[in-house]
Amino acid sequence: MAEVDQGSTFPGEAASPAIDSLNATDSNGTDSTNATVAKFVSTPEGTALAYGSLVLMALLPIFFGALRSVNCAKGKNSSDMPETITSRDAARFPIIASCTLFGLYLFFKIFSEEYINMLLSMYFFVLGILALSHTISPFVNRLFPENFPNKQYQLLFTQGSGENKEEIVNYEFDTKDLLCLCFSSVVGVWYILKKHWIANNLFGLAFALNGVELLHLNNVSTGCILLGGLFVYDVFWVFGTNVMVTVAKSFEAPIKLVFPQDILEKGLAANNFAMLGLGDIVIPGIFIALLLRFDVSLNKNSRTYFYTGFLAYIFGLGLTIFVMHTFKHAQPALLYLVPACTGLPFFVALVKGELTEMFRYEETPPESKEEKETEKKEN
Repeated sequence: MAEVDQGSTFPGEAASPAIDSLNATDSNGTDSTNATVAKFVSTPEGTALAYGSLVLMALLPIFFGALRSVNCAKGKNSSDMPETITSRDAARFPIIASCTLFGLYLFFKIFSEEYINMLLSMYFFVLGILALSHTISPFVNRLFPENFPNKQYQLLFTQGSGENKEEIVNYEFDTKDLLCLCFSSVVGVWYILKKHWIANNLFGLAFALNGVELLHLNNVSTGCILLGGLFVYDVFWVFGTNVMVTVAKSFEAPIKLVFPQDILEKGLAANNFAMLGLGDIVIPGIFIALLLRFDVSLNKNSRTYFYTGFLAYIFGLGLTIFVMHTFKHAQPALLYLVPACTGLPFFVALVKGELTEMFRYEETPPESKEEKETEKKEN
């Protein structure tokens, strides 16, 4: 959701502020209108820089996450394997997201925000370290020469014994992975201690990229169900109630990207943020990643649908910012992103005569592939 002075949610996770052009916030994302200092008025240059930076940051995890989604099923760990979303999952997702959102609303009404956010900070501290480590691992691997002494390790937890032994955790890693974890841990400590916006963005970008890479839609119809359901979800919770706004203003976690509008005046100490919720990146992003995998399946050395969806996302996000900035009122970003990211690729497929082929495209979950191979061997 994009807004002037309210908030948005990451469906299925929690609520977070989206694009906030005029609402001054401190470094923890807390509304600073109760502060004794005067509210900072953004300059046109600062606002344009903040909006442009948010759009760029939103595009990075979608682009690279989609590219990595093509090969992520070849990972060596179970944590690297994609999670396939079926049509049944997609239909239930808006309901689960709504229950999560309303549950958080009740928690913040009943219990102290301080203790809830303390628990959430520790939870996202651990998740953020793992997500950031997974994100930077391919880049770190390219930095080291081939003769680097890279030792292999394995973390294995099992339950039971003999034939009843079951693996609970089976994680293989090497020296390079340990270096990634060390760097990510430093960022995590920085975030916990300072809640600095750069640390927040590093975790936010990692969450978004991992979401686009590891969450796979099994077909285009499932994508339509998911995006259509969340379209209604976003519009209802933004325009229908104040639940989303209340949770968004209370929730502190790196599930948003932020960029200060007063960075030209205050540098890295700036604290008047424009914000974009991760849900407005990940949800359209997993559909755009599906379009890329469909392009690959056509074996035509073309990325027509991927680039079409990518350009449609830029248009939809730009339209969201324009409407919000023009009317100075909260806007559900998926209201603009969903029609753009689905409508334009479908139109291109219709023109090219590949619409039927697009809807027939099906991805088989890795588990199903293994089961089919096992059946063939048994037969």
